[in-house]
Amino acid sequence: MTIPDQYLAQTHTVENQPPELENYNLYAEDKALQEAVKREGASWAEQDIARFGAECGLPERIALGFAANINKPQLVTHDRFGNRVDQIDFHPSYHQLMDIAITEGLHASPWAAPKPGAHVARAAKYYLHTQVEAAHGCPITMTFAAIPALQHQPDLLAKFGPKIMAPEYDSRNVPDSMKRGLTIGMAMTEKQGGSDVRSNSTRAHPIAAEGPGEAYELVGHKWFVSAPMCDAFLVLAQTNKGLSCFLLPRWRPDGTKNALQIQQLKNKMGNVANASSECELRGALAWMVGEEGRGVRTIIEMVSMTRYDCMIGSSSGMRQATVQAIHHARHRQAFGAHLVDQPLMQNLLADLALESEAAMTLTMRLARAMDQQSNEHERLLARIATPIGKYWICKRTPQHAYEAMEVIGGMGVMENTMMPRLFRESPVNAIWEGSGNVQCLDMLRAIQKEPEVLEAYFNELARAGGTDQRFDAFVNNLKASFSRTPADQWQYQARHFADHMALALQGALLLQHAPNEVADAFCASRLNAHTTANYGCLPSGLNLTNIINRSFA
Repeated sequence: MTIPDQYLAQTHTVENQPPELENYNLYAEDKALQEAVKREGASWAEQDIARFGAECGLPERIALGFAANINKPQLVTHDRFGNRVDQIDFHPSYHQLMDIAITEGLHASPWAAPKPGAHVARAAKYYLHTQVEAAHGCPITMTFAAIPALQHQPDLLAKFGPKIMAPEYDSRNVPDSMKRGLTIGMAMTEKQGGSDVRSNSTRAHPIAAEGPGEAYELVGHKWFVSAPMCDAFLVLAQTNKGLSCFLLPRWRPDGTKNALQIQQLKNKMGNVANASSECELRGALAWMVGEEGRGVRTIIEMVSMTRYDCMIGSSSGMRQATVQAIHHARHRQAFGAHLVDQPLMQNLLADLALESEAAMTLTMRLARAMDQQSNEHERLLARIATPIGKYWICKRTPQHAYEAMEVIGGMGVMENTMMPRLFRESPVNAIWEGSGNVQCLDMLRAIQKEPEVLEAYFNELARAGGTDQRFDAFVNNLKASFSRTPADQWQYQARHFADHMALALQGALLLQHAPNEVADAFCASRLNAHTTANYGCLPSGLNLTNIINRSFA
């Protein structure tokens, strides 16, 4: 039997599938972010942020993120003649993303051009950019965070700072003297210690004079060298006076290769476009940064900033996951209606939108605090709210990504969609730059060292006092929890404190700044005794349609 040609040409018409989410302005579609930019002091940058938001939604920009993750970086330890080169080869898309980030000033703009709202403007653009691709943000954020650490050593800052802050990306593996722009990485942890960096065994031997700014040779290993293609690294090593911080260049000043040897690249489940490595230091030249024996104090300036950027990155991932889910639900029909119009799906989408807005709102509030460090309240708030925010937002992201993936269904786990990448990326920020427990301990350390930080935290909450009974009761219970818990039990209860402190702070900010329906839904779902662990369990009586439409118009 012969099948007629008309039956061979086509079996069906593709329908009830959403169009590609592209050619949209990531900033113009984000009302909450627009409000935050104005509120937190960066109105002057709004035109530039809107321009950048439109570029982030272009198909060719989105395609860079896919290409950078499909093509993993490759390590080349030696050239064809047998010379040690420690070269890492990337797909061109990765370099394009790096070039965009640095040209836009995401690596240094608050330091290169300080002004009121500079951190807010930079955070907003970083938030947009990492929705396209997050992994390459690792060297961007470490370059950004290096400047506060180098301020402990003015001579090194004067030498390297201008090139670190320059809007010039140069991917070549050549001495820094041949470049107009530099990137900075970090090498802290070792096999035996992980976050317990005081157990580091790498030794620093003075070449001549000892002390800050002097040259040393470092011998040892590093279990995680983040972004090993960078031009220099902030490294921790032991001297006779204890753990100290050093700036280690990839190349020596005489043009010879420094003795930092990459052993292998980490085979990560996420963060694929970025290279992370294990390295040996075989007498590598480095200069001491800051006071000898106070390396943790010095490098913590860098770590504090990278932890804040983890908040931006996780908030960004939540935002993109929410947008992908809403976009799908608006175009997909099931059981006789669009998904976005079905009550149970509305419950889930609105809950995802609430979590996303709360994360972004807290993140942008901290950007203002960083802009106003001369104000004592802002300084104290940033000190305690950074570990709280890093702990909470980053920890909430994996479940958020999974729920958004489930909205999309079977296609959500396909590698030609963005969701698998968002899901694989989602645990990274919670683990890197100090895991959840480390953040909780840092929060307690801040309180114990400077009790005024807790007072500043509750003063910040007081700005929303009296606006919602649920919020007021939640805050009162939190205060009582601190009072009734014996001091020797605070560490045991640290996650309880951090959970509730994060929720109270997000609630306070939403009550002050978000529309009534958003603040009401947040308080109803997160600040009562009946809160559930899963998304999509919002109580009845909320304006879910407005919450969804506000999130993604």
